[in-house]
Amino acid sequence: MSAVRCIDLCKTYRQGEQDIKALDHVSIEIARGEFVCLSAPSGGGKTTLLNAIGGLDIPDSGEVYIDGKRIDQLSKGELADVRLHQIGFVFQAYNLIPVLTAQENVEFVMQVQGVPATERVTKSRAILKEVGLEGLEDRRPAQMSGGQQQRVAVARAIASRPALVLADEPTANLDSKSADELMALFTELNEHHKTTFVIATHDQRVMSYAGRLIRMLDGRIVDDINQRA
Repeated sequence: MSAVRCIDLCKTYRQGEQDIKALDHVSIEIARGEFVCLSAPSGGGKTTLLNAIGGLDIPDSGEVYIDGKRIDQLSKGELADVRLHQIGFVFQAYNLIPVLTAQENVEFVMQVQGVPATERVTKSRAILKEVGLEGLEDRRPAQMSGGQQQRVAVARAIASRPALVLADEPTANLDSKSADELMALFTELNEHHKTTFVIATHDQRVMSYAGRLIRMLDGRIVDDINQRA
């Protein structure tokens, strides 16, 4: 069974008096454990496709499946449940809660899932150690570098060990060293935990880490390249 399957997705946005085709009959299948990058110029459709996969945006037509379950027809509550338990999200803006510590930010998802407090503490500290932030558990986002904040965001995304992680321009606000460290972390998680990664990016360094590179233009897939062949 595929981790992700999209069939004939279409999505049009109204911009002024013009209709913009963000997705133009896009079909894609991603196997479990793949490391995929979506590449496109600005407005090319990569973020819209990523959001459709994650249930953050509903296509005008077509079908989206996560682990064999169709999600584009689910209610808002059902979609929220899929996102909470099956998908981890990493955004370029980090989206951390500023008044919470690193550990509390990681615990937050588990708290919403109903994980007991003692288990949350143990798991969050272990995950922060895994992403290289041991000793920084009690720091708030403002006390951390951009690279450290992004690692907290990754720790939060993988707190429930989702089978699928979606990342939208995760290196956009990072210097080159922090970006390389983040991609090395993603690679390690992909190899050791078989986590499926789908990353929307225009960063050539990020693309070089992917096993598969899907290029988009004007809402269509124009290349699908196996970079490990």
